[in-house]
Amino acid sequence: MSKKILVTGGAGYIGSHTVSKLSKAGYNVVVYDNLSTGSASAVLSGKLIVGSLEDKNLLYQIFSEYKFDAVLHFAASISVSESILKPLSYYNNNTCNTLQLLQCCQLFGINQFVFSSTAAVYGEPKENPITELSPTEPINPYGRSKLMSEYFIDDYARTSQFRYVILRYFNVAGAELKANIGPSSQKAEHLSKVCCDAALGRRPFVSIFGTDFPTPDGSAIRDYIHVEDLAQAHIDALRYLEQENSSQIFNCGYGQGYSVKEVIEKVKEISGVDFPVKEAPRRKGDPACVIACPDKIRQMLSWQPKYNNLDIIIKTTLNWEKKLIKKL
Repeated sequence: MSKKILVTGGAGYIGSHTVSKLSKAGYNVVVYDNLSTGSASAVLSGKLIVGSLEDKNLLYQIFSEYKFDAVLHFAASISVSESILKPLSYYNNNTCNTLQLLQCCQLFGINQFVFSSTAAVYGEPKENPITELSPTEPINPYGRSKLMSEYFIDDYARTSQFRYVILRYFNVAGAELKANIGPSSQKAEHLSKVCCDAALGRRPFVSIFGTDFPTPDGSAIRDYIHVEDLAQAHIDALRYLEQENSSQIFNCGYGQGYSVKEVIEKVKEISGVDFPVKEAPRRKGDPACVIACPDKIRQMLSWQPKYNNLDIIIKTTLNWEKKLIKKL
């Protein structure tokens, strides 16, 4: 009998890619999503239940009915700039709702939990690449809301049989190779998506937020991980927990950094479009350089990324955005 997995936020960008892989791996998946940024059309398999994590009665009903073996928790607000403007909203959606979900796990005896966290918990790193032992000093409410959730998860695990894997994402990019799913939210701030939008004429220009960072070309450097490799990391994390292994935190990145300017030039090269670019001031809460050390996840989960290539990341994003245009 296949194991039942609850995936919160499974209609969103990363969640939908993971749901697809879970189903192909033989899991019985239930997606719980309020569709505020996700799309029902992105749920290619499993059962979709539309609801909010704040709806305790509906959550209890679902947990009681399906008797899940594990929970993968993606649902969250993820914009750094928005979190600075709406901090209480972020603490409510990211932190309080994680607490609500943990209480359901406690009540219904679910002891396997995979949590979507972020490199934003590290803040402005003092050294790169960043390891899981690097100081956690977030510099924006988004990062703090995720770190507080990590504390909740760890504190609960210390008092019970509950075990977790926390995955700290670096910069997620790309789309499913056959363009069946990808980043569909109109509010998405992913640089590769924004650049592809400009290349396809859907936005007038791309802004570079900060050209005076202490980096070789003055623009911020990030570690871009293809969404399909990140989705696979969740499958590997779930299987790790199924083998009764101890709770762990893993960085999810390639250990390779690209600057904003390098990404823009790569999109121009692949698309063949020289779209306008404007320089803008730094955004509050943006660190200069964030690069992962992926050694731990490679060693402990035997995670083997397949798409560590900026060309593949841009090409899959561009193909997905072209498909979206055809749907309009």
